[in-house]
Amino acid sequence: MIPGPQDPPDSLWLFDGVCNLCSGSVALVLRLDREGVIRFTPIQSPYGRQLALAHGIDPDHPDSFLFLDRGQALAKTAAIGALLRRMRAPWRWLAFIDRLPRRPMDRAYDWLAANRYRLMGKKAVCMVPSPAVRARFILEPPPG
Repeated sequence: MIPGPQDPPDSLWLFDGVCNLCSGSVALVLRLDREGVIRFTPIQSPYGRQLALAHGIDPDHPDSFLFLDRGQALAKTAAIGALLRRMRAPWRWLAFIDRLPRRPMDRAYDWLAANRYRLMGKKAVCMVPSPAVRARFILEPPPG
């Protein structure tokens, strides 16, 4: 079911489209999520910028991704757990990650996020989805 203009975004991953680690993670989820449950918006898109600003993330220097899940904007470990819960088994079994002690998990996430460009590199431009998966990417804010 495609949400209408008044519906809050659901099962939507706001990600850094120039980050190789982030784009690689999106590519992995695209391969694993055969039902097409997860949708995506790069933070560099108009909709991504709007969502980032609305949820306190600097779109020019993002320090986390967001996963919009059933009306909640989740970040860091909570976002990873919620995203995994939307996947099919065996991937959803990994959602226990958000049941582990939050502080050390979020600290590890923060370290990886702060070093992601140095560790994995950065693209000059935002990733462009292939025509086969283009419908799962939302680049413009919904009308209304």
